[in-house]
Amino acid sequence: MSSHVSNQRPAPDKVLTDIADYALSYEIESELAYTTARYCLMDTLGCGLEALEYPACTKLLGPIVPGTTVPSGARVPGTNYQLDPVQAAFNIGAIIRWLDFNDTWLAAEWGHPSDNLGGILAVADWLSRTAAANSKPPLRMKQVLTAMIKAHEIQGCIALENSFNKVGLDHVVLVKVASTAVVSQLLGLSRDQTIAALSLAWVDGQSLRTYRHAPNTGSRKSWAAGDATSRAVRLALMAQAGEMGYPSALTAKTWGFYDVSFKSREFTFQRSYGSYVMENVLFKISYPAEFHAQTAVEAAMTLHGHLQQLGKSAEDIRRITIRTHEACLRIIDKKGPLSNPADRDHCVQYMIAIPLIFGRLTAADYEDQVAFDERIDALRAKVECIEVPAFTADYHDPDKRSIANALRIELTDGTILEETVEYPIGHRRRRNEGLPLLVEKFKTNLRRRFLEEQQAQILDVSLDTERLQSMPVNEYVDLYVLQR
Repeated sequence: MSSHVSNQRPAPDKVLTDIADYALSYEIESELAYTTARYCLMDTLGCGLEALEYPACTKLLGPIVPGTTVPSGARVPGTNYQLDPVQAAFNIGAIIRWLDFNDTWLAAEWGHPSDNLGGILAVADWLSRTAAANSKPPLRMKQVLTAMIKAHEIQGCIALENSFNKVGLDHVVLVKVASTAVVSQLLGLSRDQTIAALSLAWVDGQSLRTYRHAPNTGSRKSWAAGDATSRAVRLALMAQAGEMGYPSALTAKTWGFYDVSFKSREFTFQRSYGSYVMENVLFKISYPAEFHAQTAVEAAMTLHGHLQQLGKSAEDIRRITIRTHEACLRIIDKKGPLSNPADRDHCVQYMIAIPLIFGRLTAADYEDQVAFDERIDALRAKVECIEVPAFTADYHDPDKRSIANALRIELTDGTILEETVEYPIGHRRRRNEGLPLLVEKFKTNLRRRFLEEQQAQILDVSLDTERLQSMPVNEYVDLYVLQR
């Protein structure tokens, strides 16, 4: 006996229409959100400039066909590439994420909302160059900042109560969805086209977290967001061309995202879309470390100083205990051999061993020339991680969102050293302390690629709210073209 299935096309899922309406119509009025977005822009592009020092990253960049240049195409900051917007989005997204040094959002799902800048900047730059070539007004940088705020909000609000990692999916699904929404707005898509594009993003195959976890941790985690944001641009362009959508992409019985990929659960939401996520986003300012280890690294740096004051070193350590939160245990508590930089920057034991031994943690410390130092694995073997339920509760508390770690070191002579850090320096509660250091981080990254005059030009406009917001996108991006 057959079971009749209605072929009546349903109304679009509410999740799709809510995202589309927010992306197309919501007015951002928060001055704090725009100020934070400006710092986020600087920090995100600076992270990309640093990544250009690593051949493992740069070998993936450029056009798909070597030597291709696209007239009026989008430029890739820190390079001479001028590409179609899809490939430019991949390039920009890859350099932004490569070193795990851009911003972070921690909730039921983890992620890095500034990953969306790959698609946002590529499309805004391409549209601006195309407009200028046809004597039409280009987009302004305020539109880029607005798109950043909205992409942060979409990705972050879905992440608050919906864990994709628990069903084995990578958080870059949210980069794809958020980028699709805001890129659709930049492209001038209608509401129906935007909903269609969003449905395509949810129907799309989603990345597994395989490449983020032992025993398979690898470099795909460094370009997965670039892939997601570039795919978003591709899907939005298809919707603009008239490609149909799938209105119950999430809720369709048996074949929708919920039943196929989310254990038949529907998304839940803690809050409606506004500007909360950008206002509260976490910056990685001091250390290129997976964010759940940021406070552990800061504590380790402090304890390194205490060791020096006592005339001791890491070789005098007998035992280390890290009292931490559940997410840290699930993601970066790692024993055994670490095979590559991507493996090392997701191991909390490695990330505290480096500062305890050397008094530093830089991106270069994940490379083989440092990692082969036998003292690191010897110290890692002395580390035990323990969950503190109160730390886990405060991690999920929307009024706190702490990322606490407490280190306890026992020395061979019986001396005990302890240090607890509840909020990392990139947390909103430490903004006044953190933002001057964020600017210094940006200056350091500018020096990596540009001569002094070009550094000054970029910095001057980036620190001036009114000048930046009114500047044509293509003119701002041109400041980052490699000239040497």
